[in-house]
Amino acid sequence: MNALQDIETQAMHLEPADRALLADHLIASLDNERDENVEELWAREAEARYEAYKRGEMKSVSAEDAMEQAFKNLK
Repeated sequence: MNALQDIETQAMHLEPADRALLADHLIASLDNERDENVEELWAREAEARYEAYKRGEMKSVSAEDAMEQAFKNLK
């Protein structure tokens, strides 16, 4: 049995609330490993899209229509 399997076996013996807390901590630890440039990259993307919109290369969509389409895509 490898170390990961040992940890999983031990975790499965925890009370459900403790397992949930452990899972939450593990997931949160993944968020900390994000690319440090993500915020900057999204800002650049937003600016590029706004400039394309101003040049008439991209149409706007109302928030209502965007949400409606997003929910349709989830089905």
